[in-house]
Amino acid sequence: MLKPIRLERLQAAIEKVKAIAPASLEALKPLQKTRSHLSIHERGSIVLIPIEEVIYCRAELKYVTIRTKEKEYLLEESITHLEAEFGEIFIRLHRNCLVAQRAISGYEKRGDDTENLQWHAILKDVPETIAVSRRQQHLIRKS
Repeated sequence: MLKPIRLERLQAAIEKVKAIAPASLEALKPLQKTRSHLSIHERGSIVLIPIEEVIYCRAELKYVTIRTKEKEYLLEESITHLEAEFGEIFIRLHRNCLVAQRAISGYEKRGDDTENLQWHAILKDVPETIAVSRRQQHLIRKS
């Protein structure tokens, strides 16, 4: 559209976009694919980590720690972005942690005394556990 904008030309342009938009969105769907790997910059090279190998993603300051069975990696990407992209694979157990659903073997309560018990996710293939925040405890009841 060029200035001056006339109401009838604006309405015609809007109708034209409405007619085209559904068809063009359908054509783009095959291109909207999630990544199969995460790209990690490590010592001057790029390491590709398959999403299937990621056990959890934990936000720490401006980095996200990516944990696999063998090792931890640092990724410069927000945990919110990872959750939006891989929400079907990972669940948020804490505000700073996403865990692969397939990597959770169970849940148990842990703590220093009976009054301060907190739910923790027991993970396959790694010794550490992930604390489940009170806000996310409804996920335990579902599983």
